[in-house]
Amino acid sequence: MDKINDLNNRRHEIEQGGKNSGINKARERINFLVDPDSFVEVGAFVRHRSTNFNMVDKSAPADGVITGYGTVNGRLVYVYSQDASVLGGSLGEMHAKKIGNIYDLAMKMGAPIIGILDSAGIRLQESTDGLQGYGEIFLKQTVASGVIPQITVILGDCAGGASIIPNLSDFTFMNKEKAKLFVNSPNTMEKATEFDDIGSAKIHSEQTGIVDFVSANEGDCFTNVRLLVDMLPANNMEDAPVYELSDDLNRVSDVLNEQDIDCFTIINEIADNNIFLELKKDFGTAAITGFIRVNGITVGVVANKNNVLNIDACEKSAAFVNICDAYNIPVLTLTDVVGYEAAIAQEQKGLSKAIAKLTYAFANATCPKVNVIIREAFGSAYVAMNSKHIGADIAYAWPHAKISVMNADSAVRIMYAEEIKASDAANEVIREKMQEFDELQASPYAAASRGYIDDVIEPASTRKRVIVALEMLISKREQRPAKKHSTML
Repeated sequence: MDKINDLNNRRHEIEQGGKNSGINKARERINFLVDPDSFVEVGAFVRHRSTNFNMVDKSAPADGVITGYGTVNGRLVYVYSQDASVLGGSLGEMHAKKIGNIYDLAMKMGAPIIGILDSAGIRLQESTDGLQGYGEIFLKQTVASGVIPQITVILGDCAGGASIIPNLSDFTFMNKEKAKLFVNSPNTMEKATEFDDIGSAKIHSEQTGIVDFVSANEGDCFTNVRLLVDMLPANNMEDAPVYELSDDLNRVSDVLNEQDIDCFTIINEIADNNIFLELKKDFGTAAITGFIRVNGITVGVVANKNNVLNIDACEKSAAFVNICDAYNIPVLTLTDVVGYEAAIAQEQKGLSKAIAKLTYAFANATCPKVNVIIREAFGSAYVAMNSKHIGADIAYAWPHAKISVMNADSAVRIMYAEEIKASDAANEVIREKMQEFDELQASPYAAASRGYIDDVIEPASTRKRVIVALEMLISKREQRPAKKHSTML
């Protein structure tokens, strides 16, 4: 009986965590995330073994990180949660080993892993042991990349080496109020600055694009994490969960026949129950990315928002397509693009490289790919947007879509420059030639006659046609030449 009492006392002490009041402890956060009473802790009695700098006398329950597994809506997930009330949540040797152990279990079982970060950084008292710990975690993340979904939730500080963790993950959430993500602190900068200028959720959701979701509070954050987990497969060998359809399979949306409809409305009208989970909504806003369900199946959506592609939009879309392909999630593109942003800064920062990344992502992806050209599709920007030319399995176009090397006005002024210059009725010549160009070159029927479009469809029936295409592609298998990996980064 004494042994049992001792066990209970030890466990109770560990579960109390640190002594700092007002901190939402790691265990509470895990309980917000997983299904009630589903969490099973692993490694509760692990603690540091450092003897330097009076560490022997420092209490460190669970060594500042809670690790284990539970369920989200009945599906297995692995979780680690740093406890800022224990040595500031700092990472040392055993802290890292606990995280590494959970990664090993997640890989063996083929289940998602969710990391909740709130740490002062490396544990200085453990020096190179702490560095070894970071390296071990980075290696585990690298091996797991594209095998199991990795989700990072930043609820406090994420500094220095820890900032690499969300960037090696598939998806990153960040709390708007208290979270900070940075490599170097403001007092090390060459100019005076504040955390809000370098490490806030606003910076990383709007400028760096590191963060996929920003939440007003921790409760909203965990609600969104659960929604995302619902959308994802457990691993790269399984399909995403299929949910019973509660929407009309044959729903026709007459609103799509309107000329000036925006992309968000189009996406919602295609989606089951009009539900769209958008990623990186404030970054690369020329493109829209996110998940919907179509006939109960998870589908990744990439859409053009304002007719042009730029660096951020290309990189955002390419990264999203790579994630979808890694987990064999079908990709639906809604194409409406006339070209690229014409700006000196874009060229100087490598616009062509970003375009290549987007082109490569679509061309390299072997998941089911469906493209719907909703308005304009011009030049190499159209080619890069999951066109038939780079591997789309099914390509549709709406009847008022235009598909060409460029818009009719520019093309006519180039092709008929001398005739226009010599004419006394230049505007009439331009108008006549533009009509001819639209009919012979830019019409969706012209593209369909060459096999570049599989069908011209009524906008209102887009949902039905996408469902039919995805049902046909559900067993798609495509083999590519054997290679270690590509050289495209």
